[in-house]
Amino acid sequence: MSSKKGSEIRASRKSAMLGTLAGWTMKLLAATLRMEVRDHCGIGSPEKAMPPVIYALWHNRFFCVPPAWNRICHGHRKTVALTSASHDGDMVARAMAVFGLGSVRGSSSRRGVAALVGLKRALHEGLDICVTPDGPRGPRYKVQPGVVKLAESTGAPIIPIHVRFSSAWRLKTWDRFVIPLPFSRVVVTFAEPIRLTRGVDADTFENERLNLENLMIQGTDDA
Repeated sequence: MSSKKGSEIRASRKSAMLGTLAGWTMKLLAATLRMEVRDHCGIGSPEKAMPPVIYALWHNRFFCVPPAWNRICHGHRKTVALTSASHDGDMVARAMAVFGLGSVRGSSSRRGVAALVGLKRALHEGLDICVTPDGPRGPRYKVQPGVVKLAESTGAPIIPIHVRFSSAWRLKTWDRFVIPLPFSRVVVTFAEPIRLTRGVDADTFENERLNLENLMIQGTDDA
């Protein structure tokens, strides 16, 4: 019974309504921002034949990424985001849907294998995927090995996404979730792709994980 309960995807009318409301709130707030989107990887160029990619961003920074992605990718690329199987994950999935993003439900603590299969299937079908490598529970700014394993096993490049804020609220959550103040300036950078080597030994794998972690930390303004 406990195993079945732990594998459930949780959703409710309440989480659906709150998630959709959150998505529209994000969209309305984003419309007030002086948002600069820097495309260093060419993901926003429809004429560029870039294969499916893995977007990686810190958990506390996803508030501004859907509108930034929407601005440069919507219409010529499709993306699914990994969200947890909890009610909170359902809210996030509903919020992402407002921006045209799909979702794969699961995490390391619940439905991990099913989520990994879903992400691999999405890449195989030509979709980009988006993950928060320190989510869903932290530690903050610590890359868990899953995203590196996924990149190595599929050959998909990782695109780190950096977000910097001129002025923002920082919530008292484990990740210090960041919400930009209305009319503030936000810079969202889609960095150059990182391509990892398949079939590496444990030491090389750890070096690649640390390199990704350090690169993503360098793109923050509060680490």
